[in-house]
Amino acid sequence: MKFGKEYETQMIQEWREAYMDYRSLKAIVKQILRHHQKKQQRPPPLPPSQQNGETTAPLQSNGGVNQAGEETGPTGLSRTISLYRAFSGLTNRARGSPKKSHKPNNPLSSKRHHHYHLFDDDEDQVILINEDKTGTYTTTFLCSAEEGGEMDVQFFRRLDGEFNKVLRFYKQKVESVMEEADELSRQLNVLIALRVKVENPNLVFPHMSPISSTVSSAQSSPHSTPRAPATSPMEVIKEVEQKEDKKVYKPAPVEMLDHIKIKIESETPLQTLRGMIMGLTSDQTFTKVELKRAEELMSRAFVEFYQKLRFLKSYSFLNQLAFSKILKKYDKTTSRNTSKPYLNTVDHSYLGSCDEVSRLMSRVEATFIKHFSNGNHRDGMKSLRPKIKREKHRVTYCLGFLSGCAAALAISIAVVVHIRGIAKSEGRHQYMENIFPLYSLLGFVAVHLFMFAGDIYFWSRYRVNYPFIFGFEHGTDLGYREVLLVGAGLAVLTFGGVLSNLDMEMDPRTKSFSVITELVPLALLFCLLTVSFCPFDIIYRASRYFFIGCVVRCVLSPLYQVILPDFFLADQLTSQVQAFRSLLFYVCYYGWAGDFKKRTHECYESDIYKKLYLIVAIVPYWFRFAQCIRRLVEEKDKNQGLNALKYLSTIVAVAARTVFEMHKGKYWLTVAVATSTIATLFNTYWDIFMDWGLMNRNSKNPWLRDKLLIPHKSTYFIVMVVNVVLRLAWMQTVLGIREAPFLHKRALVAVVAILEIVRRGIWNFFRLENEHLNNVGKYRAFKSVPLPFQEVGGNKSM
Repeated sequence: MKFGKEYETQMIQEWREAYMDYRSLKAIVKQILRHHQKKQQRPPPLPPSQQNGETTAPLQSNGGVNQAGEETGPTGLSRTISLYRAFSGLTNRARGSPKKSHKPNNPLSSKRHHHYHLFDDDEDQVILINEDKTGTYTTTFLCSAEEGGEMDVQFFRRLDGEFNKVLRFYKQKVESVMEEADELSRQLNVLIALRVKVENPNLVFPHMSPISSTVSSAQSSPHSTPRAPATSPMEVIKEVEQKEDKKVYKPAPVEMLDHIKIKIESETPLQTLRGMIMGLTSDQTFTKVELKRAEELMSRAFVEFYQKLRFLKSYSFLNQLAFSKILKKYDKTTSRNTSKPYLNTVDHSYLGSCDEVSRLMSRVEATFIKHFSNGNHRDGMKSLRPKIKREKHRVTYCLGFLSGCAAALAISIAVVVHIRGIAKSEGRHQYMENIFPLYSLLGFVAVHLFMFAGDIYFWSRYRVNYPFIFGFEHGTDLGYREVLLVGAGLAVLTFGGVLSNLDMEMDPRTKSFSVITELVPLALLFCLLTVSFCPFDIIYRASRYFFIGCVVRCVLSPLYQVILPDFFLADQLTSQVQAFRSLLFYVCYYGWAGDFKKRTHECYESDIYKKLYLIVAIVPYWFRFAQCIRRLVEEKDKNQGLNALKYLSTIVAVAARTVFEMHKGKYWLTVAVATSTIATLFNTYWDIFMDWGLMNRNSKNPWLRDKLLIPHKSTYFIVMVVNVVLRLAWMQTVLGIREAPFLHKRALVAVVAILEIVRRGIWNFFRLENEHLNNVGKYRAFKSVPLPFQEVGGNKSM
C-alpha cells in the first residue's frame, strides 16, 4: 500500500482536517516533476539573473507554553498504602508549581524570536527557516529566480501552512489534556478521601495529631527508628513507608468532602422522579453505593483520557512521518537537499520535542494500575488499551452456510407452492389471513437486520466512525458479517417454519390442523425473545445488552436522559409499525379471539383489538415525541420543539389512516389525506434538510453540503427522490388499493412495510454520515464521561 492511502487509513477521522494535507502537497510535487521533465526535453535556456524570492507569511498560530509534569513511580508498598495516599497529581500544575518550558535547551525557545536556521553550507543552501515571536514558521526559498521556481515557492508556502496548522492544533490539544489531567488529579484526591471516609469512618490518622513527637522526629530524620513499637496499624504502615520510600504517609484530607457534592447521574426512572419532586440537592450519605458508582465513573474517565493521549501520540508521529515522506519526495524530484534542515526544524519544534504526552501516559498507567486495578499491571493495561477486534473465520463460514440454507429453503418453498398449486387452492385465503401475518413479523426483523448490515458495510467503507457515535465499548461493536449472520440465521428459521406450515388441507376427521405445525410460529417468536434476553455469554451478549438498554430507555421515555443510540433506535421502531401490529396479532390469534387449531380468528371484529391496533401504531412515534420533549426541556433547543411537532403530526396522520381503514367514509378519507400530506411534507423536509444536512444552495457542492463522503454527487439526489417516493407509501391505504396482481392483500401490506424498512435503511446511512461530519467539524473524537464530584462554595482544594 502506498503511503498516501496508508496515511489516510490511520488518521483519526474526527481530526482529519487537522492533519497535514499530504495529497495537495504531493500534487504540487507532481507538478514540479512534470515541469522538470518538460525542461529536459527542450534546449536549456539562458541563465536568468539572480533574484531572491521570498514566501509570504503563512497561517498564524497561537503560542503555547508546555507544561512538564513530575513523574513518580509506584512505591511498591501494599495496596492499603496506595489507596489511602493523597494523590500527587498527574501534572505538577495541580500543586501550583510554575510553568516550565517543554525543553530547557531547545534552540527554538520562545526567548529566541526571529531566528534563522542555516543548516547547510552556503553553496548548497536552498531554504531559510524563520520562527517569529508567535511561534509561526516561515520558509524562504532561495532559488525562486530559477525557471519554475514559483512552483517551489508555492510548495514551501503550502508546507509552512500545513506545518503551522498541525503545530497549532497539537499545542491546543496538549494544553487541553494538561488541564484535564489537573481536573482528574483533583477528582482522584476526592475519591481517595471518600474511600477513607467510607471504609474507615472512625479512623484517626497519626499525622492529624497536633502533638506527635514520633511523626515530627520521623520527618526530621527519615532513617531514625522509633523508640517504642507502633501501637496502631496505620503507624506500622507509616514506619514501613518511612523506611522504604523515605516519605511521610499523608492520606487525603477527609475534610475536603465537606466542600464537594457527589454527582451521581440518575440511572432509573424512580431517581428521575425523585429528583423532579424533591429537587436536586440532597444530603451526602457517603455510602458504599456512592463510592462504587464514583469509582466506576473515575475508571471510565481515566480510560477515555488514556485514549485521548494515545490519539495525540499517534497524531504527532503520523504527521512527522508525513512531513518526512513529502520532503524526501520533493528532494528526489528536484535533486535538492531540503529535507534535512526542515525535518530538523520539525524535530526541534513543539510537535517533535514535546514529551508531555508520553510522560502523562506513563503517569496515567501507574495511577490507574495503583488505584483501579489493585496493583495488577496486566489487568490495568488490559482495561486501558482498546480491545483489538479480530475477524473470525468461523463467522464467515457460518454466514456462507446459513445463507446457502436460507436460499435453498426459499427455493423449496417456491417449488412446493408451484407443484401443489397452493396459490390457487381453497385454503390460500385462510393461510394468508392466519399464518402469513405471524411469519411476517420475523420477516420484518430479518429485513431490518440485512439493511443494518448494509449500513455498517458502507459506514466502514467510507470511514464513518459508527462505534464512537453509538458509544459502543471498545471491541464490542458488530461488523456487517456478524449482523448478516444473525439475519441469515433468523431467515433460515423463518423459511423452515413457513415450509412446515404450507399444508393447506385440514384433517377431514377432526376438521383441524396439526397442533405441532400450528405452534411453530409461536415457538420461533419464543426462541427469538429468549435469545435476545439470554443472560449467558453467547450470541454477542454485549451487543444484546446494549440493545436491551436502549429499548428500556425508549419505552420509559422521557424518564431517561436522551442520547443518540436511544433516539436512533426509536427512529427504527417508527419504521416497524406493521411488526408491532403483527405482534398484537400473535396475542389475539393464540389468545382470546383465535382458534389456531382450525386457523380461524375473530380479531378484526373485536373492539378491543381495534383499539389496540390503533394504539400500537402510535406507540413508536410517542417514544420519539417524548424524547424530543425531554431534550427541549434540558437543552433549550427550539429545533427539538419543531421535531416534537413533526412526530405529533405523524401520530395524528397514522391515527386518521387507521380509523379510515376501519370505518371508511368520505370524512375520514379527507382527514386521512390532509393529515398524511402535512406529515409527509414535514417529515420529508426534516429528513433532507435537518437529518441529512442537504439542500444547501450556498455550499461548495450546490444543493448538497460542503463535505460529502460519497464521491458521486448524483447519489445524494437519487436518494432524496427515493426517500420522497417511499414516504408516499401511505397512499396505498387511502386510495383503497387492497390487492395487486398475484398478491394477496396481506402480502401487499407486507410489501409496503418492507419498503418503509428499506427507506429507513437508506436514511440510516446518510443520518450517521451527517453526524460523523459534524463531529469532524468540531474535532469531537471522544466520549464525554461525567466526573463524579463537583466543588461547592468556591472551594479550590480538590
